Order: sequence, then structure tokens, then C-alpha cells
Amino acid sequence: MIQATQIRKGMFIKLDDIPHVVLNVTHITPGNKRGIVQCNLRNLQTNLSTEKRFRSNDRLEEAEIEPVEMEYIYYDGQYYFMNLENYEQIPLSADLIGDAAKFLKPNIKVKIEFYEGKPFGIVLPKIVTLKVIETQTYMKDATAQAQSKPARCEGGHVCQVPPFVEVGDFIKVKTETGEYVERA
Repeated sequence: MIQATQIRKGMFIKLDDIPHVVLNVTHITPGNKRGIVQCNLRNLQTNLSTEKRFRSNDRLEEAEIEPVEMEYIYYDGQYYFMNLENYEQIPLSADLIGDAAKFLKPNIKVKIEFYEGKPFGIVLPKIVTLKVIETQTYMKDATAQAQSKPARCEGGHVCQVPPFVEVGDFIKVKTETGEYVERA
């Protein structure tokens, strides 16, 4: 059990025996009254966000989340991952993977988060390397400003890249924001 004042962004807590991830925390101390902790939480079962207020002396239970390192294998209507310790394969639905699917490619290592033996989320590496499959040709303009152009990568991700990036190049992309980092 932890006090409400110890809640931090990214923590997992239980409310009514349902795990929630803390998206944002604000400590509010109004004048001479008692402080409150206002949290934005996301329900890990329904994926819905909610806002909750706790008194500073409220006690909450932390949810036991078990991250397991797995390797993405293939897609066959579902996404299949292999546990690197015991080689067990598990399928995950597209709903559970969400937008992370555009960054998945075979043999990429990810962390699958489990709560009470059931998978509920995926944690991608911070940066992935993707192959550019479609982009515009660069035409040099007489401009002093930095230019960029859209590029479609394997998996369907589209991001803005510098003009020197061509079809067939490998680029590094931040998975959190989807931004171009550098050519690989």
C-alpha cells in the first residue's frame, strides 16, 4: 500500500481490483485546506481514461505488473510473440497491440506486460529501424529553410524525413512520437 502523495507518472495502481496506469499526476494544496492528488488514469482492461482525486492521506494498492521480454515472430490475423526464456508462443489481438503494430517487424524484441497471467500491453524499444518503401523524389529549391518530405515505411508508418532519404534506405524512428531520428 502506498500513500496518494507517492503516486508518480507511469505507476500501476489498483482501483476496485482493476489495474490502472497513471498518465499524469498533479498535487493541489488549496490555501489552508488539506492537499489533494489529482490523477489521470487509464483502465488497463477497457483502455478508457478517467480522472480521479485522492486525499493526501488515502492509501492505494500497487498493481503487480510482470513485464516479459518477447520476440515478435509474425502476423496471421493475430500478432504472435515468442517468450525468449521458454520459447512459448502467444497470440495477441490487433486491439491489444493498437498503434504499436506499425513499428513491429519480425525478430524485434519487445516487453509484453502481464497482469495476473493475462497480457494487456506492449512496450516497444525507444527507437526502431524501418525501411523506407515510398517517398517523393527530392527537387532542389532555392530556399534557405530546411526541407522535409513524407516517407512511408514498412509496417505503414508515415513520417517526415530530410530530402536526402530515398526509397530503400533504412531510418531510425522514435516509437513514442513517430519522429525521424537519423539514417541507419
